[in-house]
Amino acid sequence: MTPLSIPDLYALPAAVDLQTAARALNMGRTLAYELAKSGDFPCTVIRYGDAYRVPTADILRLLNIPLPTEKPSEPVEPP
Repeated sequence: MTPLSIPDLYALPAAVDLQTAARALNMGRTLAYELAKSGDFPCTVIRYGDAYRVPTADILRLLNIPLPTEKPSEPVEPP
């Protein structure tokens, strides 16, 4: 499994499945599921039924990659 590059990480959606999170951390699938089940995965893990999701922002923080910033919106003038 090839780890994700920084541009790949920035292209991820807000939350990813556990296998994608494991790939970003260069971790095997089995270890990722073991850590998630024991509550020891290094990022927040959200469980939906049998599925696990990991917030991409947590992955970026763990890897010390700056979060993308939004440009402040310009004030809208009333009509």
